[in-house]
Amino acid sequence: MAREDYPVFEKWTKILDWILDTVEKFPKSARFSLASRIANIALDVMEKIIEAIYIKNRLYILRDINLYIEKLRVLFRISMTRKYISMRQYEFISLEITNFGKMIGGWIKHETNRKSISKSNYF
Repeated sequence: MAREDYPVFEKWTKILDWILDTVEKFPKSARFSLASRIANIALDVMEKIIEAIYIKNRLYILRDINLYIEKLRVLFRISMTRKYISMRQYEFISLEITNFGKMIGGWIKHETNRKSISKSNYF
């Protein structure tokens, strides 16, 4: 299985690129706090996606990704409130993260169904 076979990987690659470009433009005063935190969490999401692709028991990893994207939502809201990003940028990234979250939610649902089917085969 190649990473490219997973639409969630492709989607996050594009989002990550936008995030990294955007936080590089944060004011110097926020670069080592908020910007680096956002970048690190976004990179953590990428690592977790790769883990989920290659690990068989991926449900807990997908739940971690959900938690990370919720943190990103809050951090981007703070960034908008502090005027590090525009309202338009905030709306864009919020929609992208929401759509990505739906993809992860679908994957979680698929994995949950897969687990319940495999358990029912034993009884």
